[in-house]
Amino acid sequence: GKVPASNILASAPSDKNLDAWRELGCRTTHCNLEVVHRSTLVFLATKPHILPGVLEEIRPAVGPHHTVVSLVAGVTIQTLQRLLPPWTKVLRIMPNLPCVVQAGAMVFSRGSNAGDEEAALLKSLLSSCGLCEEVPESYIDIHTGLSGSGVAYVYLFAEALAEGAVKMGMPGALASRIAAQTLLGAAKMLLETGEHPAKLRGDVCTPGGTTIYALHQLEKGALRATVMDAVEAATNRACDMAKD
Repeated sequence: GKVPASNILASAPSDKNLDAWRELGCRTTHCNLEVVHRSTLVFLATKPHILPGVLEEIRPAVGPHHTVVSLVAGVTIQTLQRLLPPWTKVLRIMPNLPCVVQAGAMVFSRGSNAGDEEAALLKSLLSSCGLCEEVPESYIDIHTGLSGSGVAYVYLFAEALAEGAVKMGMPGALASRIAAQTLLGAAKMLLETGEHPAKLRGDVCTPGGTTIYALHQLEKGALRATVMDAVEAATNRACDMAKD
């Protein structure tokens, strides 16, 4: 809702990847250079191994008036600045899947030539897709482990919640809806109250009640340590991808 669809020009090698853009009313092309020539804000959204070729292609057309934003995993700002003209205003962003329902969590970092104006513009545009925070670039790999990959951890937990209810006799479709709403409500309370998760967890527990018995089982299964290990593993893998 921030930009008219007609102001957006998307490029991809095949029509298959452009159909969704056309349905939204955006303009499309098969020429990356056309995007650069007709735009001042350029988003790079390729697979990592494809990006160097794209940068080589568009480099001659990138001018001081352009702002280039990369969504490409594992490619650092230093690499982007090395492969683009020295004056290029570069920013790097890491989104996550729920951006498609305007409930994403995104972080971004700016290169040496990108100023407050470029950062404010990017944050304004992306805030329509969810939470958007500027961070040091070193946090981007951590964000990948926490939120980019973390969405999958939550889906696994939601699946387990629902299956537990099915085991106890609830129909699967109903259990899945209730599990999803439970996660949504818990997340909303975290964001809106600003309370520490431990405080809210404690509020749910009554002495000798159902919740503390359930939490005891989760502790015996080392849920917290396992989730921490998962974030660490995904973060380390993101760092390794950057080295590759």
